[in-house]
Amino acid sequence: MSNFTTTQTGTPVGSDANSLSAGPNGAIALHDRYLVEKLAQFNRERIPERIVHAKGGGAFGEFVVTEDVSKYTRAAVFQPGTVTETVQRFSSVAGEQGSPDTWRDVRGFALRFYTTEGNYDIVGNNTPVFFIRDGIKFPDFIHSQKRLPGSGLRDADMQWDFWTNSPESAHQVTYLMGDRGIPTSWREMPGFGSHTYQWINAAGERFWVKYHFTSNQGNHEITGAEAEKIAGADADYYRRDLYEAIAEGNFPSWDLHVQVMPYEDAKTYRFNPFDLTKVWPHADYPLIKVGTHTLNRNPENFFAQIEQVALSPANLVPGIDASPDKMLMARIFSYPDAQRYRIGANYNQIPVNAPKAPVNNYSQDGAQRHFFNSPETPVYAPNTLGGPAADAALAGEGSWESDGSLVRAAATLHSEDSDFGQAGTLYREVFDDAAKERFLETITGAVSGVQRPHIREAAIQYWTNVDATLGEKLRLNLAAGETTANEKAEFVGVAD
Repeated sequence: MSNFTTTQTGTPVGSDANSLSAGPNGAIALHDRYLVEKLAQFNRERIPERIVHAKGGGAFGEFVVTEDVSKYTRAAVFQPGTVTETVQRFSSVAGEQGSPDTWRDVRGFALRFYTTEGNYDIVGNNTPVFFIRDGIKFPDFIHSQKRLPGSGLRDADMQWDFWTNSPESAHQVTYLMGDRGIPTSWREMPGFGSHTYQWINAAGERFWVKYHFTSNQGNHEITGAEAEKIAGADADYYRRDLYEAIAEGNFPSWDLHVQVMPYEDAKTYRFNPFDLTKVWPHADYPLIKVGTHTLNRNPENFFAQIEQVALSPANLVPGIDASPDKMLMARIFSYPDAQRYRIGANYNQIPVNAPKAPVNNYSQDGAQRHFFNSPETPVYAPNTLGGPAADAALAGEGSWESDGSLVRAAATLHSEDSDFGQAGTLYREVFDDAAKERFLETITGAVSGVQRPHIREAAIQYWTNVDATLGEKLRLNLAAGETTANEKAEFVGVAD
């Protein structure tokens, strides 16, 4: 059979180049069904972009368990020797689809395991913490980092107004304004689950865990000046780098480690272990290796396999569950809800989202329904007709104690909880002298864009709370910058 062009329903078409018209120079006929189909399909090629993490790229790979962590979790994906197919998406948080890859930003690090027990997703970033600890503030945070409704421009005043009124952001902003804010590539940065999760072993014992992905390419960063130059020359720099590396057989990989906290420790640990703005010091809970994740296959179609991939922290499997992390609990609702809006009610039936494990449930209908039960399968539960039934053994898995009271309040403080403490430790004890100088230069540039004096003063106090000497240096730098700007203005005035 010849390779004819066809309509979407498989009917051969007469021309790829000429519309049906009333004579060569006449009006185009509305009943030219192939023309109408082509234009209508073209008009719908784009789905709504993600509100956050809009710009990104990704690839497929595999995860190999090299160690034995079965005493902590019974999840099939993490049992010794298990090999699991994966898909990974990297992204930027604040920029839109066409934004440059090398803008200073947090990078998304989202990974799906196609396990024998269903899809398991770890949806994190290249930093171990986040800007806020309660999901109710998330829309406000993202609005402050996006664009003004009037001018359509990003605005330093609203960014710093939000950050300085949300002191819990200091730890993440310190990461963002430091060297890690601009990695050399997606391949050369770490990844974190960021949240605290719950692992349950075969005996029903529970543990709290944090995920750490260590790049086997090393962690490398570029300066703000280098990033700005690349942004102008190649907006898709990270996406191109990942694709070309894999195409050349240079497969990037990350070793997965976990920190494991005994269940009871969380109640009295010096920091709130479920606070997304905090880390667990490795001295308290050392890294335990699990295995290695390797990306070894590029997508065949970027839109179908990367743009439509719907990763979600709600995708959990037996042996892994949520924690009292308020941001995590909010995301467990928000992510699937966003995917239903963006892609459709049956987004999990798209091939890249479809699990390798069997699907047995009573959901039905909805737009773009591809898979369905046999006519003999009942459409309700419970039933006496042999339909699928829930596994009662999982009914209490993943629980934790609560006092039962419904309140709108911050989580209970632990003995060493502080919004600025870990940010100060990161600045003083992790950054070397050169990194501190680059950091000061970065925050000076960022805060100098603030126009309202009270917000600028709040930003100076914000960094003073992180480190008193840093705050003093920032104030001096900003004052010096204002003096230089005034001198330039006076010179221009004289020249005029």
